Amino acid sequence: MRFRRMKSLAMAWLAAASLSVMFVSAVPAGATGADATSLGTAVVPTETIYPGDIISSGQLEEVEVTNPNLTGDYAKRLHEVTGLVSKRTLLPGRTISVSALREPYAVTRGSNVRLVMNMGSMTITAAGTPLDDGAVGDSVRARNLDSGIIVNGTVLENGTIRVVAK
Repeated sequence: MRFRRMKSLAMAWLAAASLSVMFVSAVPAGATGADATSLGTAVVPTETIYPGDIISSGQLEEVEVTNPNLTGDYAKRLHEVTGLVSKRTLLPGRTISVSALREPYAVTRGSNVRLVMNMGSMTITAAGTPLDDGAVGDSVRARNLDSGIIVNGTVLENGTIRVVAK
């Protein structure tokens, strides 16, 4: 009984396969469902990029997207990816998810930075050390090296931290 059932399943599979072969052969050569039109571009690595690596344009190439099922937040242009840091391993020939990238850190935990606080026309500066890694615009905690007080601030482009008043 089990043998017959398996045999009938195999026959059904063969019938379905032959129908799909007949359908595929009915499509003219060179034609596809999407007419092979380009759906835009995608950025793919040409070599393996590891977490923490800064991505350069020499490691990337733009390719045309012809798969209509490709969805998601993948990078479409080289300038969207160049100079960013990979959070995950990126494999050659695979699209790069935007969520797998981050801005490079402007300050790193444990380094020496300058803390700046503006109050009206008065500016106070002090030596400090960040307690978190942070990119430009990130809010980080930092310790004032002179007083030991922990403050919150925003990372600036030049690597200083603008302290916010409580």
